[in-house]
Amino acid sequence: MSFFYHVFTQVRGLLVLLALLLLPALGHGQSLRVVVRDSLRREPLVGASVLVADKTQGAATDVAGAAMLTPAPKAGTRLLIVSLGYASRSVAAPASGQDLVVLLKLAPGVVIEEEVLVTATRTNSRIEDLPTRVEVLGAEEMEEESSIKPASIASLFGDIAGTQIQPTSPTTGNLDLRLQGLPGQYTQILRDGVPLYGGFAGSFGLLTVPPLDLRQVELIKGSNSTLYGGGAIAGLVNLVSKTPTLGTPQYAASFNQTSLRETDLNGFAARRGARWGYSLYAGLVKQKEKDVDGDGFVDVPRVSNANLHPRLFFYPNGHSQVALGYTGTLESRRAGDAQVLKTGFDPVRGHVFFIDNTSLRNTADLLYTNDELAGGRLTVKGTITDFVRDVNTNSNAFTAYQTTYYTEASYLHAAGPRHTIVVGLNVNGEHLASFHNSATPLRSPYTYHTLGAFGQDDWRVLPRLRLQAGLRLDRHNQYGTFVLPRLALLYKASDAVTARLNGGLGYRAPVPYINSLDERNYPLVRGLAGVQAETSFGLNGDVNYQRTFDGFDEPLVLSVNQSFFYTSLSNPLVLNGLGFAGPFQANYLTWQNAAAPLSTRGLETYVRLRADETELYLGYVFTDARRQYDAANPHLPLAARHKFAAVGLVEFTEAFSAGLEASYIGQQYLSDGHVTPGYPLFAALLRYHAGQFTFALNGENLLDYRQTRREKVVLAPFDNPSFRDLWAPVEGRVVNLSLTWRWTAHG
Repeated sequence: MSFFYHVFTQVRGLLVLLALLLLPALGHGQSLRVVVRDSLRREPLVGASVLVADKTQGAATDVAGAAMLTPAPKAGTRLLIVSLGYASRSVAAPASGQDLVVLLKLAPGVVIEEEVLVTATRTNSRIEDLPTRVEVLGAEEMEEESSIKPASIASLFGDIAGTQIQPTSPTTGNLDLRLQGLPGQYTQILRDGVPLYGGFAGSFGLLTVPPLDLRQVELIKGSNSTLYGGGAIAGLVNLVSKTPTLGTPQYAASFNQTSLRETDLNGFAARRGARWGYSLYAGLVKQKEKDVDGDGFVDVPRVSNANLHPRLFFYPNGHSQVALGYTGTLESRRAGDAQVLKTGFDPVRGHVFFIDNTSLRNTADLLYTNDELAGGRLTVKGTITDFVRDVNTNSNAFTAYQTTYYTEASYLHAAGPRHTIVVGLNVNGEHLASFHNSATPLRSPYTYHTLGAFGQDDWRVLPRLRLQAGLRLDRHNQYGTFVLPRLALLYKASDAVTARLNGGLGYRAPVPYINSLDERNYPLVRGLAGVQAETSFGLNGDVNYQRTFDGFDEPLVLSVNQSFFYTSLSNPLVLNGLGFAGPFQANYLTWQNAAAPLSTRGLETYVRLRADETELYLGYVFTDARRQYDAANPHLPLAARHKFAAVGLVEFTEAFSAGLEASYIGQQYLSDGHVTPGYPLFAALLRYHAGQFTFALNGENLLDYRQTRREKVVLAPFDNPSFRDLWAPVEGRVVNLSLTWRWTAHG
């Protein structure tokens, strides 16, 4: 928060206090009673400021949401109404003797001081009022990540309890986001509340989303298929884009260079007027290949990436908005034998292996919101994505495309002071096929479409007890009908202690291609014949303690959280021939449903101390993930049983800050039953602000721990090699230096 905003807050508070002290002396004049309420729920807002436009008079609302202005301002005088988490409003004072009722609308996703509004749960509620536990990475984390990994947000999730960034390919550098032990295909990725990736198009998904384009990231763990449909068995991630603010233009640009020869250029601009606004992101990434361990095969692929995301906003009136957006991503990834990438084929010496991925993603999206339709909020949104991926290896080649679409209409309404209800309909689908001229075309094209209906009620049962009940009905064209109930409870035992419990059902429609599948095996995968959808039951709970200690230069906030999770996945899909189940078939690979479930359970614990920008975080996660269908190797591969994390960030001055991060990844089971050793990771960050510029020096994996120091990852025959499971980094130590320029005009 800027220095000027703190000054404004203090001055405003002094003015309000002065006005309250003067009330007795001015009591002989007529008063104006102003009542401030939430526009959706009609609840009174406590502590809102009611200020006369010239700031010479003001008052704060009481528990009834009422403030008294004495003497009453003249009719027509402009009043400014301000409340945390809400869009401020300017209104005219009425004639003498009349009460004034002002309704304030939520400012979606705005972070003001320590209040965070969450959009993924569809109600735009404050994070502390949600029965569902939501973890939010806000503007500060986005700015920090822009200095550390400006090309993507993948590493952001490494610091969150219960998440694991798992490398899946030693050639392309692809990653999986694992939540609570489950592989990445069970996590749903959203962009502004719309499913973003799926199936074949999910490849390299998180690796192409830059943090400079985001306002915040919302993470909900556990079964959440009720909210957005199939796929969210392990949880969901909602990426919230930056939007323009009235009278506050925003501009940013960054340059980054790493020791692995990666260069990043990024730029962002946003501006809004009374009727029109825009935002624009553009970014370029250039990564040169590198053979870190000297075995003749690249550990870091050659990457070229261009990313463009413009959005146009139209505001027909004060309570509605239309947003039209486009996202375009063009990327090339090349890996394999280092000699092939450098000088080309040399069959005589056996230098022939390579894997090339070229992908083009085009997405168009449209959003319409109206906050005052019959006393509620109407939201209509839709998106369509065309994704083309061209793969060439020394053994096969194919070009495939996937078209996905999603449309939704929802209506949010406050039914009295205790119920907030949202209902909606959505239609979504995807089509995957390979081009006819592919040398080795895919054998598993498919066309899916789903019609869904959902409803959710946030019920304030008692002042300290909230109940969130949801139900979704999905009709899938190939896998039938799914009824998905979900229930969540929030109990505030005291001002410091909060408990949550939620559970629900989920499902995932089978798709033939996932991130962990080697490109050379894609044409070998046969069609999905005779398989059922995967279904799940998930249960999550947590107890949170938070207390603020005064008496310091900055208030010290202590947070302690203890949670548990459990997921049972029925009909899990396993791939015959790659160590998942059954013998290897030389000519094809087949997906099949396992005879017994897959289950994960575990505990998460963290302690956080924070005083302004200085923070200490300690966390531990225990995960037990088991394949009940595999008696010989029951442990789910590559799910770390223990994970410790510690993060310390110190702001020495307003200009200079430093951070240290340490983590320990415990043992992991491999697909053949072997157990890996645990290993530590350390990182450090130095950041310096000079006016509008920020310099950052960051080091990752400072001890240079690499799996290739313990074993060979690339195995013979080297003209068409196989690879070991990746359970640790292969790129080693990475140091980067970045320069970021930001300018925001406060009007």
